[in-house]
Amino acid sequence: EHKADVWLINTGWNGGAYGTGKRIALKYSRAIIDAIHNGELKTAEYETYPIFGLEIPKAVTGVPAEVLNPSVAWQGTQDEFNSTVAKLANLFNENFAKYQDQATEDVIAVGPKF
Repeated sequence: EHKADVWLINTGWNGGAYGTGKRIALKYSRAIIDAIHNGELKTAEYETYPIFGLEIPKAVTGVPAEVLNPSVAWQGTQDEFNSTVAKLANLFNENFAKYQDQATEDVIAVGPKF
């Protein structure tokens, strides 16, 4: 109704499971917030992240590519990464199933897809 922009920002862990990856540096989180405020992300080029369907900016001033795209940051094999993403998507779907009867068709339609 109001056409509000919504941004999902990972300010936590990146690069692998606990003990493998690392926390995202505050300076990168701030740079992403700055890009939202100054309009950079409104005009950025995006790629669609598989399974979750999220739009990831290809570049943000002051932020390395591996911070933006978890598959680039992953410290392991691509097969391990894909397996971890599938596990996360399955956990999401299993949890959401408890509430699906309360959700609209639009909300249901945007969940993880294999």
